[in-house]
Order: sequence, then C-alpha cells, then structure tokens
Amino acid sequence: MNSPTGREATDTNMYGNKTLNLCMKRFFRKIVILMMALTSAAAILFLLWNSGAFLPQWIRWENSEEYDASGEYRLLLSHRTVHVTHGDSVIWTSQDGVKVQKALFCDVDNDNQGELVLLCWKKGRYGKVKPIWVEQDERNWSQHIFVYEYTPDEVKPKWMSSFIGQDVADIASNQKSAPYSRLWLTDLEGAVSSWVWDSWGFAKEDTDISFVAFGDLLAHEPIYRYGLNNGGDFGFLFENVKDVIAESDIAIINQETPLTDNPSMYHDYPRFGTPVQVGEAVADAGFDIVTCATNHALDRGAEGVSFTKTFFDDSHVTCLGIQSEEEKEYWAYQTITRNGVRFALLNYTYGTNGLAIPDQTPYMVHLLEDEAKIRGDIAEAKNDADFVIVFAHWGTEYAEEPDDFQKQWAQVFLDSGVDILIGTHPHVIQPYEILTDDNGHKMLVYYSLGNFISAQPEKSCVKGGMAAFTVSLTAEGYRVTTYDFKPLSITWQEGKYTVDFVSGVS
Repeated sequence: MNSPTGREATDTNMYGNKTLNLCMKRFFRKIVILMMALTSAAAILFLLWNSGAFLPQWIRWENSEEYDASGEYRLLLSHRTVHVTHGDSVIWTSQDGVKVQKALFCDVDNDNQGELVLLCWKKGRYGKVKPIWVEQDERNWSQHIFVYEYTPDEVKPKWMSSFIGQDVADIASNQKSAPYSRLWLTDLEGAVSSWVWDSWGFAKEDTDISFVAFGDLLAHEPIYRYGLNNGGDFGFLFENVKDVIAESDIAIINQETPLTDNPSMYHDYPRFGTPVQVGEAVADAGFDIVTCATNHALDRGAEGVSFTKTFFDDSHVTCLGIQSEEEKEYWAYQTITRNGVRFALLNYTYGTNGLAIPDQTPYMVHLLEDEAKIRGDIAEAKNDADFVIVFAHWGTEYAEEPDDFQKQWAQVFLDSGVDILIGTHPHVIQPYEILTDDNGHKMLVYYSLGNFISAQPEKSCVKGGMAAFTVSLTAEGYRVTTYDFKPLSITWQEGKYTVDFVSGVS
C-alpha cells in the first residue's frame, strides 16, 4: 500500500482532530448536563429534606385549635406550624425549622400559669447548646418536646428537650387531674408513660400501682383473749401476710367491728367491742386503708364509731365509711395518691343491724340505700380523681353467689363509672369478674373476699382470700391491667388463730 501524500496526511489529521474535538465537546456537554441534573436533584433533595418530606411515615400530623384555661389565648396548629393569638393579634408563630406534630396548653410546672407544649421535629439532636463532648450536631431529623411561657406581649422558651430517645406517637396532659399536672407520652406500641415536672425538666414516673385487699377482720372473743393474754400483741394476725402487704403500694382490710380502749366494752357477737390493740396491729402491719362501714359499726354506739375513726386517723391509716361525732359535714369519699395517681375511695354498708344512726350525726355511717345520692357521690369523686374504688358491705351471709341486691348495686356502680368494686360481709368467698357497660367501660368486681380472720366454726368461713390487682396508665387513662385472687385459710392451734395462703392454689 502506498503512503498518503503530505496533503492527504494533513487532511486526515484535521479530520481526526475535528472528530476528537466533537467527541470531547459532546462528552463535556454531557458532563455539564449531568452536573446540572445532579445540582438540581441535590437542590430538590435539599428542599425536600428541609421541608420534612423524609420524616418518618408513622407520624400523625395533627391540625387542631384550642384555648388555654383562661380562654384568652388560642393556638392554631395547621400544616405543621403553630400560631398563638391573644385577642385578635397573632403574638407568636413557630419557627420555620421546626415541624410541629402536636401542640397543647397545660400547666406543666404546676405554678398556676399555663404553658404551651409542642411535640415537634427539628434537624439535629440538640439546640443552640450541645454537650461539650459532642463535636458537631447531626443533620438528621429528631423528635423533641418544647415548652414555652406566654404573656400578651411574648412567647418565650422555658424548656427545650434534646432528642427524646423514643418514638412518641402522641402527647397529652392530665390537666384536670389532681394533685399535679403530668405529660403522658404514647409510643408506637400504644404504651403510655407519665412525666412530671421536676425543677428543670421532666422526670419519668412509675405508673403501676399494686393493691392487695383482705376481707373481714372479725375478732371474736377467743381471738382477742389470746392476744390480750400475750401482752396485748396482736401481730400474730398478720405474721404470714406482712411481706405481701409491704410489697404492695396500697393495702386494705375490712375492719368489721368498732375498737375500744375500755376493757368493760370488749364484747363478742352480737354487739362487738374489739380491743384497740387489734387496730394497733393493723397499723403496724402496714395497712394503708381500713373499711369501717359495716353492719357492726354502731355496736358500741356513737362513741365506738368516733373512737375507731379517730384512732385510725391518728395512726395515719385512711378510714372509710364512718365519721366521728365531730365531723358534721358529709365526706362522701376520701382520696389517696400513689405514683402521682389520685384514687377516690368510697365505702357503704347495707345497714347497721337495726341500730339507728343518731339524728345529730346523720353521716356517722355511710349507708347503701339512697341511689341518687350515691350516684352523686361517685360523680363528684370522678371529677376529683383519676380512679374510683367502691367498697360495699352487702350480700347474704354464707351465700357463695351474689344475691339480687348485690347485682342491682353492682349495675348502679358500673353505670356510674366506678373502676373497681370490692365486697365484704357474707363471710364466705364469692366470685370475681369484669363487668362492661354499653359504652365499653369496664369494672372489676370482687363480690365477697370472705373472712380474713374469725372464730366462726363453719367450714366455709375459715376460707377467705386476698384480692390482688394492678392499676396502670394506658392510652385510655388509668385502668386495671392485672388482677387475681389468692385463697387464704384460717387455722387454730393451742388457742392461736393464724391466717396463711393456701399453697398450690391461685
């Protein structure tokens, strides 16, 4: 083959260079287009990221409107932004970099001044101030709780949380409940935790409250004589249940008979008078509550009622169902608080064995007779507490099933919104169950716990039981989450009556 001439070679080189230049231009044009596309994509991603488009899909973004307790301030949550108005003026709008999941007014620090609370999202785990060991905050979105104080002139930060550390699906406040406000956080599984303001920030509360309740403490003469002959020490009554009482948050027993410190007033059936040392043993065992509205409450007259009530009050044991002669005003219920939960406690008896309540002290023993009045008692209690428990002294003695009277009143209590109903008086064990009304409200009822201690000879009367249940915070508020019944048996040996759990039975 002949070599190309010089001109031909030049033309070939020029053609090759043009082709190369064209390819290079095309290549660089593609690079530019790609870079522009990448830049545009990055800009779009940046905008989407800043707008919160990549926040978790499980978040339920709320739109809401509410007023604070004064009615002067309004919050409007719309499209992840909060506006606070006072009168006709908008005094504050949440910042652009914060996406608000939920907002509410409540008095979180219990100073009688409302605060604005936001459950919100922002980029980074920290605010302007971060721990000294953190070099640089991250850019990911994280969930926070922000608390603001507000006046007609300004809304200013009070407390801004770092990353919460858990995924919170919802936030609420128990604003109407006493004795203080809490925030309730619901996680993705529906579990609820309670948080209370603690000087500077929120502390998590233990919201499980355990109860144990025992039946009739019926100190017949053989029982109290044994204790008196042993130096007046009645600790033997509770020696086998004291550990269980100590492990519970609230322990309850039915004090069937009135106490007295006058030996001439000691007495057995049918008009009981029980040595005060029995009451001392109740207090020493660690009981928190005694129910005293029983058919034997007036066995020692008004003096016995007053003595019993005053003794337990002075011993710091909540005494239900009776009032002393000095207590002229009707006290429908009493309250007790554990782990920030306020319980309202009511106690009634079907009667007092024909003994009339003195006219000058009509509230001395709380009776289970006026339905309208009792419904009013419960309504008042529900407005003042998180949870309502009724103790009813009722039923037919020695009957192992609830009678019509019990069923009728159980329905009244269920309809009134009672959460737990505990019965005494039949001296034998009756069933327990969960009742549900037409609105889905549930009530745990123990119809009769039987005897805790007595010298009754009937075989059915030497068996009693302990109600054991737990009240916990749920998404629906405070509810019974576990419940059980532990059988007990009374034994007698050489004059000593003792109570113990029946092994192998639950």
